[in-house]
Amino acid sequence: MILKEFLDGAGTKKNLAELILFFSREALQVKKGFLSTARKTLADEKTHNVYGEEQMPLDKFADEVFISGLKKSRLARYIASEEQDRIIEIEDPKNDFGVVIDPLDGSSLIDVNLCVGSIIGIYPGKVLEKGGTMIAAMYVLYGPLTTLTFTTGKGVHEFVLDERGDFILKQQDIKIPEGKIYAPGALRKDYLPAHARFIDSLEQAGYKLRFSGCFVADVHQILRKGGVFTYPGFKGKENGKLRLLYEANPMGKIIHEAGGAISNGKADILNVLPKSIDEITPIYIGGRKEIAMIETFMTKG
Repeated sequence: MILKEFLDGAGTKKNLAELILFFSREALQVKKGFLSTARKTLADEKTHNVYGEEQMPLDKFADEVFISGLKKSRLARYIASEEQDRIIEIEDPKNDFGVVIDPLDGSSLIDVNLCVGSIIGIYPGKVLEKGGTMIAAMYVLYGPLTTLTFTTGKGVHEFVLDERGDFILKQQDIKIPEGKIYAPGALRKDYLPAHARFIDSLEQAGYKLRFSGCFVADVHQILRKGGVFTYPGFKGKENGKLRLLYEANPMGKIIHEAGGAISNGKADILNVLPKSIDEITPIYIGGRKEIAMIETFMTKG
Protein backbone atom coordinates (compact mmCIF):
# COMPACT_ATOMS: atom_id res chain seq x y z
CA MET A 1 0.00 0.00 0.00
CA ILE A 2 1.38 3.40 -0.96
CA LEU A 3 1.36 6.36 1.42
CA LYS A 4 -1.55 8.18 -0.27
CA GLU A 5 -3.76 5.10 -0.12
CA PHE A 6 -2.88 4.59 3.55
CA LEU A 7 -3.72 8.19 4.44
CA ASP A 8 -7.02 7.98 2.57
CA GLY A 9 -7.91 4.68 4.21
CA ALA A 10 -7.08 6.03 7.67
CA GLY A 11 -9.51 8.92 7.17
CA THR A 12 -6.78 11.58 7.36
CA LYS A 13 -8.18 15.04 6.72
CA LYS A 14 -7.55 16.04 3.13
CA ASN A 15 -5.48 19.14 3.86
CA LEU A 16 -3.27 17.31 6.39
CA ALA A 17 -2.80 14.35 4.03
CA GLU A 18 -1.81 16.78 1.28
CA LEU A 19 0.86 18.33 3.51
CA ILE A 20 2.27 14.93 4.55
CA LEU A 21 2.43 13.87 0.89
CA PHE A 22 4.13 17.15 0.05
CA PHE A 23 6.91 16.40 2.54
CA SER A 24 7.28 12.87 1.18
CA ARG A 25 7.86 14.28 -2.32
CA GLU A 26 10.22 17.01 -1.16
CA ALA A 27 12.26 14.42 0.74
CA LEU A 28 12.97 12.76 -2.60
CA GLN A 29 14.38 16.07 -3.85
CA VAL A 30 16.57 16.27 -0.75
CA LYS A 31 17.77 12.73 -1.44
CA LYS A 32 18.72 13.73 -5.01
CA GLY A 33 20.74 16.57 -3.52
CA PHE A 34 23.12 14.07 -1.93
CA LEU A 35 24.67 13.57 -5.36
CA SER A 36 24.48 17.15 -6.59
CA THR A 37 26.14 18.55 -3.45
CA ALA A 38 28.67 15.74 -2.89
CA ARG A 39 31.52 17.61 -4.56
CA LYS A 40 30.85 20.64 -2.31
CA THR A 41 31.55 18.97 1.04
CA LEU A 42 35.21 19.98 1.24
CA ALA A 43 36.14 21.83 4.42
CA ASP A 44 36.73 25.12 2.61
CA GLU A 45 33.10 25.15 1.41
CA LYS A 46 31.54 24.61 4.84
CA THR A 47 29.61 27.54 6.32
CA HIS A 48 27.82 28.18 9.62
CA ASN A 49 24.12 28.43 10.39
CA VAL A 50 22.36 31.08 12.48
CA TYR A 51 23.52 29.34 15.69
CA GLY A 52 27.18 29.31 14.66
CA GLU A 53 27.14 25.56 14.01
CA GLU A 54 29.03 24.12 11.06
CA GLN A 55 26.78 23.86 8.03
CA MET A 56 27.24 21.53 5.08
CA PRO A 57 26.09 22.39 1.53
CA LEU A 58 23.34 19.78 1.83
CA ASP A 59 21.99 21.54 4.95
CA LYS A 60 21.35 24.65 2.88
CA PHE A 61 20.08 22.64 -0.08
CA ALA A 62 17.54 20.73 2.05
CA ASP A 63 16.38 23.91 3.77
CA GLU A 64 15.80 25.60 0.43
CA VAL A 65 13.93 22.58 -0.94
CA PHE A 66 11.44 22.52 1.93
CA ILE A 67 10.97 26.27 2.29
CA SER A 68 10.65 27.06 -1.42
CA GLY A 69 8.23 24.17 -1.84
CA LEU A 70 6.06 25.36 1.05
CA LYS A 71 6.03 28.91 -0.30
CA LYS A 72 5.00 27.68 -3.73
CA SER A 73 2.34 25.24 -2.51
CA ARG A 74 1.00 27.52 0.27
CA LEU A 75 0.04 24.42 2.24
CA ALA A 76 1.01 26.00 5.58
CA ARG A 77 0.95 29.46 7.12
CA TYR A 78 4.00 29.29 9.39
CA ILE A 79 7.44 27.75 8.81
CA ALA A 80 10.14 27.45 11.46
CA SER A 81 13.37 25.85 10.25
CA GLU A 82 16.51 25.12 12.23
CA GLU A 83 18.47 26.84 9.47
CA GLN A 84 16.50 30.12 9.78
CA ASP A 85 16.60 32.82 12.45
CA ARG A 86 12.89 33.67 12.36
CA ILE A 87 9.47 32.19 11.72
CA ILE A 88 8.44 32.59 8.09
CA GLU A 89 4.78 33.46 7.42
CA ILE A 90 3.37 32.49 4.01
CA GLU A 91 1.17 35.00 2.22
CA ASP A 92 -2.36 33.86 1.37
CA PRO A 93 -1.95 30.28 2.67
CA LYS A 94 -4.43 27.52 1.89
CA ASN A 95 -4.26 26.28 5.51
CA ASP A 96 -3.32 27.63 8.93
CA PHE A 97 -0.82 24.85 9.66
CA GLY A 98 2.48 25.66 11.31
CA VAL A 99 5.44 23.43 10.48
CA VAL A 100 8.78 22.98 12.21
CA ILE A 101 11.64 21.47 10.25
CA ASP A 102 15.12 20.16 10.90
CA PRO A 103 15.96 19.90 7.18
CA LEU A 104 18.97 17.65 7.63
CA ASP A 105 19.74 16.18 11.02
CA GLY A 106 23.19 14.62 11.44
CA SER A 107 24.81 16.55 8.59
CA SER A 108 28.26 16.25 10.21
CA LEU A 109 28.11 12.61 9.09
CA ILE A 110 27.60 13.37 5.39
CA ASP A 111 31.28 13.47 4.50
CA VAL A 112 31.80 10.00 6.01
CA ASN A 113 28.65 8.61 4.33
CA LEU A 114 26.67 7.73 7.45
CA CYS A 115 22.92 7.93 8.02
CA VAL A 116 21.15 11.33 8.17
CA GLY A 117 17.52 12.40 8.28
CA SER A 118 14.87 15.12 8.05
CA ILE A 119 12.49 15.86 10.96
CA ILE A 120 9.10 17.57 10.60
CA GLY A 121 6.38 18.57 13.06
CA ILE A 122 2.95 19.90 12.08
CA TYR A 123 0.81 22.13 14.31
CA PRO A 124 -2.78 23.27 13.73
CA GLY A 125 -1.56 26.88 13.86
CA LYS A 126 1.35 28.74 15.45
CA VAL A 127 4.46 26.73 16.25
CA LEU A 128 5.44 28.18 19.63
CA GLU A 129 3.05 25.80 21.35
CA LYS A 130 3.45 22.69 23.47
CA GLY A 131 4.64 19.68 21.51
CA GLY A 132 1.61 17.74 22.66
CA THR A 133 -0.57 19.99 20.48
CA MET A 134 1.05 18.77 17.26
CA ILE A 135 -1.39 17.07 14.93
CA ALA A 136 1.31 15.16 13.05
CA ALA A 137 5.04 14.45 13.14
CA MET A 138 7.30 12.61 10.76
CA TYR A 139 10.88 11.90 9.86
CA VAL A 140 12.66 10.64 6.78
CA LEU A 141 15.76 8.52 7.25
CA TYR A 142 18.28 8.47 4.39
CA GLY A 143 20.14 5.22 4.98
CA PRO A 144 20.67 1.97 3.07
CA LEU A 145 16.89 2.32 2.61
CA THR A 146 15.02 5.61 2.55
CA THR A 147 12.20 5.34 5.06
CA LEU A 148 9.42 7.66 6.19
CA THR A 149 7.94 7.26 9.68
CA PHE A 150 4.97 9.33 10.80
CA THR A 151 2.07 9.72 13.18
CA THR A 152 -1.16 11.69 13.04
CA GLY A 153 -2.06 10.59 16.55
CA LYS A 154 -3.40 7.25 15.34
CA GLY A 155 -0.36 5.04 15.71
CA VAL A 156 3.14 5.17 14.24
CA HIS A 157 3.67 3.83 10.73
CA GLU A 158 6.79 3.23 8.64
CA PHE A 159 7.04 3.39 4.85
CA VAL A 160 9.97 2.52 2.60
CA LEU A 161 10.89 4.10 -0.73
CA ASP A 162 10.64 1.67 -3.65
CA GLU A 163 12.33 1.70 -7.06
CA ARG A 164 9.44 3.64 -8.61
CA GLY A 165 9.73 6.49 -6.13
CA ASP A 166 6.69 5.53 -4.03
CA PHE A 167 6.66 5.16 -0.26
CA ILE A 168 5.25 1.68 0.44
CA LEU A 169 3.89 0.56 3.83
CA LYS A 170 6.53 -1.42 5.70
CA GLN A 171 4.98 -1.66 9.17
CA GLN A 172 1.79 -0.33 10.70
CA ASP A 173 1.18 0.55 14.37
CA ILE A 174 4.77 0.28 15.56
CA LYS A 175 5.21 -0.06 19.32
CA ILE A 176 8.54 0.52 21.02
CA PRO A 177 9.69 -2.84 22.43
CA GLU A 178 11.57 -3.69 25.60
CA GLY A 179 15.26 -3.45 24.76
CA LYS A 180 18.70 -2.79 26.15
CA ILE A 181 20.28 -0.18 23.88
CA TYR A 182 21.42 3.22 25.05
CA ALA A 183 22.62 6.08 22.88
CA PRO A 184 24.39 8.66 25.06
CA GLY A 185 25.38 12.13 23.89
CA ALA A 186 27.92 14.40 25.61
CA LEU A 187 31.30 13.48 27.09
CA ARG A 188 31.38 11.26 30.15
CA LYS A 189 33.78 13.63 31.93
CA ASP A 190 31.11 16.35 31.68
CA TYR A 191 28.17 14.32 33.02
CA LEU A 192 26.22 15.82 35.89
CA PRO A 193 25.87 13.55 38.97
CA ALA A 194 22.28 12.31 38.49
CA HIS A 195 22.87 11.60 34.82
CA ALA A 196 26.13 9.77 35.58
CA ARG A 197 24.30 7.50 38.02
CA PHE A 198 21.62 6.84 35.41
CA ILE A 199 24.21 5.79 32.81
CA ASP A 200 25.98 3.61 35.37
CA SER A 201 22.71 1.86 36.16
CA LEU A 202 22.06 1.17 32.46
CA GLU A 203 25.53 -0.28 31.99
CA GLN A 204 25.22 -2.43 35.09
CA ALA A 205 21.92 -3.73 33.68
CA GLY A 206 23.68 -4.79 30.47
CA TYR A 207 22.59 -2.03 28.09
CA LYS A 208 24.73 -1.82 24.94
CA LEU A 209 26.02 1.52 23.68
CA ARG A 210 24.88 2.41 20.15
CA PHE A 211 25.40 6.07 19.16
CA SER A 212 25.90 7.37 15.61
CA GLY A 213 25.76 11.14 16.09
CA CYS A 214 22.54 11.49 14.08
CA PHE A 215 19.64 12.12 16.46
CA VAL A 216 16.91 10.88 14.13
CA ALA A 217 18.83 7.70 13.24
CA ASP A 218 19.60 6.92 16.88
CA VAL A 219 15.99 7.49 17.97
CA HIS A 220 14.76 5.37 15.05
CA GLN A 221 16.94 2.54 16.36
CA ILE A 222 15.43 2.95 19.82
CA LEU A 223 11.92 2.94 18.31
CA ARG A 224 12.62 -0.38 16.60
CA LYS A 225 14.81 -2.08 19.22
CA GLY A 226 13.97 -0.46 22.55
CA GLY A 227 16.08 1.37 25.11
CA VAL A 228 16.86 5.05 25.48
CA PHE A 229 18.54 7.94 23.68
CA THR A 230 19.87 10.79 25.77
CA TYR A 231 21.54 14.10 25.17
CA PRO A 232 21.55 15.50 28.70
CA GLY A 233 22.41 18.77 30.29
CA PHE A 234 26.14 18.66 31.07
CA LYS A 235 28.90 20.80 32.52
CA GLY A 236 28.99 24.08 30.64
CA LYS A 237 25.66 23.34 28.91
CA GLU A 238 23.33 22.53 31.75
CA ASN A 239 20.30 23.26 29.55
CA GLY A 240 21.37 20.69 26.99
CA LYS A 241 22.23 21.03 23.32
CA LEU A 242 19.37 19.77 21.15
CA ARG A 243 16.49 22.04 20.15
CA LEU A 244 13.04 21.74 21.64
CA LEU A 245 11.13 22.88 18.56
CA TYR A 246 12.89 21.08 15.72
CA GLU A 247 14.21 17.90 17.31
CA ALA A 248 12.69 17.08 20.70
CA ASN A 249 9.02 17.78 20.02
CA PRO A 250 8.50 15.98 16.67
CA MET A 251 10.53 12.93 17.68
CA GLY A 252 8.93 12.96 21.11
CA LYS A 253 5.47 12.98 19.56
CA ILE A 254 6.32 9.91 17.49
CA ILE A 255 7.87 7.97 20.37
CA HIS A 256 4.95 8.90 22.64
CA GLU A 257 2.45 7.58 20.08
CA ALA A 258 4.50 4.36 19.88
CA GLY A 259 4.08 3.81 23.63
CA GLY A 260 7.31 5.45 24.77
CA ALA A 261 8.09 8.75 26.44
CA ILE A 262 10.29 11.84 26.27
CA SER A 263 11.56 13.89 29.19
CA ASN A 264 13.99 16.66 30.05
CA GLY A 265 14.92 14.52 33.04
CA LYS A 266 12.25 16.02 35.24
CA ALA A 267 9.06 16.29 33.19
CA ASP A 268 7.42 15.39 29.89
CA ILE A 269 8.94 17.59 27.16
CA LEU A 270 5.66 17.56 25.23
CA ASN A 271 4.13 19.64 28.03
CA VAL A 272 6.79 22.39 27.78
CA LEU A 273 5.69 25.71 26.23
CA PRO A 274 8.56 27.00 24.05
CA LYS A 275 9.74 30.52 24.79
CA SER A 276 11.61 30.96 21.50
CA ILE A 277 12.37 29.08 18.29
CA ASP A 278 15.97 28.42 19.37
CA GLU A 279 15.20 27.01 22.83
CA ILE A 280 17.35 24.04 23.80
CA THR A 281 16.60 21.22 26.22
CA PRO A 282 18.10 18.11 27.80
CA ILE A 283 16.55 15.06 26.14
CA TYR A 284 15.76 11.55 27.34
CA ILE A 285 13.65 9.61 24.85
CA GLY A 286 12.74 5.96 24.61
CA GLY A 287 10.96 3.33 26.68
CA ARG A 288 8.74 4.41 29.56
CA LYS A 289 10.79 2.32 31.99
CA GLU A 290 14.02 4.13 31.14
CA ILE A 291 12.37 7.57 31.25
CA ALA A 292 10.91 6.79 34.68
CA MET A 293 14.42 5.77 35.81
CA ILE A 294 16.06 9.07 34.89
CA GLU A 295 13.24 11.09 36.44
CA THR A 296 13.75 9.13 39.67
CA PHE A 297 17.50 9.81 39.60
CA MET A 298 16.87 13.51 38.94
CA THR A 299 14.32 13.77 41.74
CA LYS A 300 16.78 12.26 44.20
CA GLY A 301 19.48 14.66 42.93
